[in-house]
Amino acid sequence: MSRVFDSISDDLRGGILRMGGYCEAILEKSIRSLNEKDVALAEEVQADDLDIDRLDLEIDERVLKALALQAPVASDLRMVLAAKMIATDLERVGDIARNIAKSARRISKKDMQLPLPSTLGRLAVASQRALRRALDAYTQNDADLAREVLRDDDVIDEQQDSVVRRLLQDLEAHPQAASQEVDAILVAKNLERVADHATNIAEQVILVVEAQNLKHADKLGRGDD
Repeated sequence: MSRVFDSISDDLRGGILRMGGYCEAILEKSIRSLNEKDVALAEEVQADDLDIDRLDLEIDERVLKALALQAPVASDLRMVLAAKMIATDLERVGDIARNIAKSARRISKKDMQLPLPSTLGRLAVASQRALRRALDAYTQNDADLAREVLRDDDVIDEQQDSVVRRLLQDLEAHPQAASQEVDAILVAKNLERVADHATNIAEQVILVVEAQNLKHADKLGRGDD
């Protein structure tokens, strides 16, 4: 990386890591609000998401400034554009946490509440781990760790399918709790989307470190294994 871009890189990296920390915290809070049926905690998530949105705008401004004031070489340009893409994925994780909190709030207000399946809790842990590892890969410029995130995504997809099947069975057995089961299914799908965004972040790490674009690799037959 050129010296001119050292400070720009540090600035962008710092913004991404702050944003990532916020996203991990808000996701954790939304899951706690679900597990603890805590309406107040769920409502905090709505306000917390605004901090992520503000950081997203700050990173936008930094990226535009970097592109406008400098003429980045290929590696520097990949770094700048990757920061923008990662910020977009993190902003969407914040939105997902807000969606989970909305479901948690609705569930907590139901007169009849069924126990949430343990598989949903395991899916939440797996999705959080995927996000954390993707951010670690970014922090460490670790393409091997990023590839582990990509490999784990299929497992998380299978976990989500298993959770949804279980919830549909519960729905058939307890139709009077249909609205809760539907919200739980929405939570499962949102957790799987967190893993999708973690995968996107991991792909950006590989692009920056190795100049290899794995976007749509599976569909286009361009995998690197």
